[in-house]
Amino acid sequence: MRDMFICEIWSIVKTRHGNAILLKPRHMEIIVPIFIGSLEMQSILIAKEGINLSRPMTHDLFLNMLKHVNLSIKRIEVHELKDDTFHARMIIVGGEYSIGKPLVLDCRPSDAFAIAERKKYPIFISASVLEETGIPMDFFINPPEENADDKYRHLREQLDQAVAEEEYEQAAEIRDLIRKLENEVDNSLPD
Repeated sequence: MRDMFICEIWSIVKTRHGNAILLKPRHMEIIVPIFIGSLEMQSILIAKEGINLSRPMTHDLFLNMLKHVNLSIKRIEVHELKDDTFHARMIIVGGEYSIGKPLVLDCRPSDAFAIAERKKYPIFISASVLEETGIPMDFFINPPEENADDKYRHLREQLDQAVAEEEYEQAAEIRDLIRKLENEVDNSLPD
């Protein structure tokens, strides 16, 4: 495990490219963005916020099954990037699976994160994945400035997407942002 670094879910963000988990290795100023689906994001947020649902979700069901057969997750590992896809695995111990010979299950990172967040299992990332995909933390804290044309274009894309998905409340908010940006540009022009 020398080439593995313990991480935390630093943030969960919605971008114009989709939903992303931002993993941050402890004691490092690097972030690894891993894009995930909407349902997985919802499951992670439910766990992160400690929301109790009346019925178990799929990730809860998996954890209940492990408990029932006296198995537990030792850690989650994001261990490989292959063909632009992150690969994760769960290291499971208990019963016939000792710490020296654990059960290793391949899984999607999003599912692994949803499970880890429920029980606060440690998440590790390999040095090779970190080296290949890590982005300096400053990028997320102080993102590069967009000019007004880029902001306008991005807002128009988001508006079109919101309308296409019939998210009219979100579309109205984006429309208001576009109007505000247009007013700022108009007011900055010389008379």
